[in-house]
Amino acid sequence: MQSLEGGSPLQTHDPNLPRLVVIVGPTAVGKTEFSIRLAERFEGEIISADSRLFYRGMDIGTAKPTCEERQRVPHHLVDVADPDECWSLAVFQRAARKAIEDIHQRQKVPILVGGTGQYIRAVIEGWKPPAQEPDPKLRQVLENWAGELGCVELHRRLAVLDPDAAAKIDPRNLRRTIRALEVIFHSGRLFSVQREQVVSPYHVLMVGLRRLRPELYARIDDRIEAMLAQGFVDEVKGLLAKGFSPHLSTLSAIGYGEMIAFLEGRMSLEEAIARMKRLTRQFVRRQANWFKESDPNIHWFWMNPDPLEQVDQLVRTFLK
Repeated sequence: MQSLEGGSPLQTHDPNLPRLVVIVGPTAVGKTEFSIRLAERFEGEIISADSRLFYRGMDIGTAKPTCEERQRVPHHLVDVADPDECWSLAVFQRAARKAIEDIHQRQKVPILVGGTGQYIRAVIEGWKPPAQEPDPKLRQVLENWAGELGCVELHRRLAVLDPDAAAKIDPRNLRRTIRALEVIFHSGRLFSVQREQVVSPYHVLMVGLRRLRPELYARIDDRIEAMLAQGFVDEVKGLLAKGFSPHLSTLSAIGYGEMIAFLEGRMSLEEAIARMKRLTRQFVRRQANWFKESDPNIHWFWMNPDPLEQVDQLVRTFLK
């Protein structure tokens, strides 16, 4: 199916700027395989904009592209940090821009792919993240507060102070919740109003992939069952055996937190799996806040039937 009516490349972008293809869509829609197939047609290289894929050793639970998939097409910003390292939005933005520049210099096509809306928008809209430097003492206070309240309750406190910021942060993403509170308390200004935008450095074509919600939910369930069959429990055991704290914000990601709770005897495996499925559905609904199907700047395509040929023609026109 062709894109929604009104879909077109971002009008505010100068077509004389370096071109950037962007593929967005919810978790489990099929972005990984589709983007690889598309990249193979254009000598493209993929820049991951999925914040869960940064971390080494977190493979099964993040549905990270396999070694075979990464051999088919070069991938950037995958396995670039250990779980106890913090990759902030600003760090990602700099790394993504460097990767895009490198790909252009080699006369290849950069394809930014992911479901983390904030990271995608930071690159294509030229955000300038808040310049507030980390405050170690304040951050320690907030981390202690999180330890007392839990990540979800801390997120509720953020929602009281800055509902716009909280609406775009996963309640389980403790690192981002703490960062938002840190900026608010240190500066006295809302985190949501400190996201300065500048002119985008790219001419962007955005492609959105979608499925009917029942089909997407079924794929989520199948993916989670496959993760368990592939050894997800052992992956989490291995991370803990290497000394990574179960309290790391990275290990609070959907799936990892539930497997840790199971391993610590706080819930059964069946309960952990059910919670993973429920939280992933909720995450999909939050992703939709970043990439709305009514957005005229996104070309939306149904994944059934396969839209590769239609997207191929769209990209060919864009790259001329």
